Amino acid sequence: MMGKERRSALLMLALAAAVCLWASRDFLAMRERDRVFPAPGFRVEMLSSYLPDLKGTGMDTEVYVQEGPEKGGTVFVLGGTHPNEPAGYLAAVLLVENAKVRRGRLMVVPFGNASGFTHNQPQEASPNRLTFQLDDGSMRTFRYGSRDVSPLVMWPVPDVYVHKPSGQSLSGNESRNLNRSYPGDPDGSPAERLGFAIMELLRREEVSVAFDLHEASPEYPVVDAIVAHEKGMEVAAAAAMDLKLEGIEMRLEPSPKNLRGLSHREWGDGTGAVPFLIETANPSQGRLRGRTDERLVKTGLDKAYLKASSLGRLFVPYDQGGKPLDERVGRQLATLSALVSAFSMFDQDRGVEIRGIPSYQDVMSRGIGHFLRSGR
Repeated sequence: MMGKERRSALLMLALAAAVCLWASRDFLAMRERDRVFPAPGFRVEMLSSYLPDLKGTGMDTEVYVQEGPEKGGTVFVLGGTHPNEPAGYLAAVLLVENAKVRRGRLMVVPFGNASGFTHNQPQEASPNRLTFQLDDGSMRTFRYGSRDVSPLVMWPVPDVYVHKPSGQSLSGNESRNLNRSYPGDPDGSPAERLGFAIMELLRREEVSVAFDLHEASPEYPVVDAIVAHEKGMEVAAAAAMDLKLEGIEMRLEPSPKNLRGLSHREWGDGTGAVPFLIETANPSQGRLRGRTDERLVKTGLDKAYLKASSLGRLFVPYDQGGKPLDERVGRQLATLSALVSAFSMFDQDRGVEIRGIPSYQDVMSRGIGHFLRSGR
């Protein structure tokens, strides 16, 4: 009898070891950074240039810079503030791999919250990676991460997070949210140091217009929207009208003055940049969704959202076409392009001209993979 029990115990130990090995393989794979293949003309710098304490840490991240032959302003694009919002960071990657600057300068940080790409959001059962087939048959993968700075970098969290310098009190877990950390603190938490480094980039480089690329659930009121600081409302209104003429609906939302720590508020108050946050509708983030797999992230089609749409509970149109990732990335790029054009019209001295940005219709018809560069 003892021999049988021993064999059962050994079998259970072997199964536990196998599960641990499988889990550790996925855990280590999430720590491998996604590769980007910049278009000609880009150089690569590191965000730690603006705060040396980030160097060698999991918070440091790449800054891709391209300057055009004609003088103008500077456009800054931040993707990956929340690594479970893939349209934002994929739009930033497509910029780096396709853009050709004719006037001014373009600075892109595709993976802003680098540590957030090393893990998934707890209890969300999200996929680890998204895979895209390129025109030459090769494959590219990108991680699907977490909204927050990694707990391996920032733990424990306080019961209450007090935003600096406003004194605004938030849930303690918001201390790990990059988009509640601005204007940051060079001696603060990892999230606050990251926020400070981004603010330093905006200040030192005299950025003219800045973008923070996001996604939100279809039941969230501020979705398929441009959130604009008051000094950019005229630009945003002009861009929204241009987009409407193209058949792309983007609602315009003012940045709340009393909600602190967010990019569209603190960038505008604390730097010379005119900031915008772009928000597209991502059903894989929503509370109504079913199985959260790669199919849902890519197609955005879920029967619970179809039902919610029929009941009038969503803030965006939703039908059997879902909310595909191709559409969301195309919407991000089209909105960014329209805002840059409108800004350049209003402020001609700091205008920027960027060619090669994939159009909304092209991304919709050809897919994201068509515009990704092969590493071969």
